[in-house]
Amino acid sequence: MYIAAMSEKKSVQDVNPETLARSAEVIRTLGHADRLKIVEVLEQGEATVSHIQETLDLPQATVSQHLARMRGCGIVRRRRDGVNVYYRIDEPKVYNILNCIRRFDK
Repeated sequence: MYIAAMSEKKSVQDVNPETLARSAEVIRTLGHADRLKIVEVLEQGEATVSHIQETLDLPQATVSQHLARMRGCGIVRRRRDGVNVYYRIDEPKVYNILNCIRRFDK
């Protein structure tokens, strides 16, 4: 059944090279458990560093470093509101990646 489903799908080799390169960059950047946890928090909506830190029980510096790396890759975007900085997911592929991970956690 898996092989039949695979034959109906477009081959990765047929994907636009720029799209493929972008997908690889996103996957590489998300290749850290803490970053996956952070985007899962952001999946619920915008959040500040302190909210993410408290939710995941991670050091503030760690959360900030991961967000900076993901922002540099275009995975997240930030918005200032006075003294607060809110982060949100800016790369739609992230939702598919999270759903894929959840689906195959058996």
